[in-house]
Amino acid sequence: MLTAEEWQIVGLSLRVAGCALLAMAIPGIILGWILARSRFPGKSLLDALVHLPLVLPPVVTGWLLLIALGRHSPLGRILNDWFGWRFVFDWKGAVVAAAVMALPLLVRAVRLAIELQDRDLERAAATCGAAPWRVAATVTLPLAAPGILAGLVLAFARCLGEFGATITLAGNIPGESRTLPVAIYSFTQMPDGDAAVWRLVGLSLAVSVLALVGSEWLARKLGNRVGSL
Repeated sequence: MLTAEEWQIVGLSLRVAGCALLAMAIPGIILGWILARSRFPGKSLLDALVHLPLVLPPVVTGWLLLIALGRHSPLGRILNDWFGWRFVFDWKGAVVAAAVMALPLLVRAVRLAIELQDRDLERAAATCGAAPWRVAATVTLPLAAPGILAGLVLAFARCLGEFGATITLAGNIPGESRTLPVAIYSFTQMPDGDAAVWRLVGLSLAVSVLALVGSEWLARKLGNRVGSL
């Protein structure tokens, strides 16, 4: 059984991961669409920037976010003065860090799902008089839905496991920014923290396995339904 403190950690982690997923879902799908379907100068640069968090050390990403969103930066000052948004040592910073680190996984899944679609079906719909937005909404996105759904689930799981950028930007404040990975790290530094570490590690493994299995099951089920249409 988890203690009250551990339940608080789990609840905060789920809130951070859920908010991060909501924040990046639409931008991630749009970016995946642009990279899969558009041709324009600078596309390679955009692709590299989107996927940069995959190859950069997470601490570096967190430090860059800290520089960009700190209260003394122009953007951080505007967000704080105009909207009252504070990201450093705050749970909102954990949301930003998780979203930035998981966005490449979502974009990559969406891009591959769209690139693998049969363009002849889109051309046939366009020949019948459907506008481009209607073709995208009724043909491309439904066919790519299994891949997009899998990307969303994997991105959510990645948000739950984010550590390096989170602790750099949001810190390790109990009840505010201490998510599951940060809490596990904290308990490993305590002489009597082994039991809590085992409980949280077991919970993390269970959530990760459920996310992977659920992603595969939902993608297969939705794929079969789309294929039967």
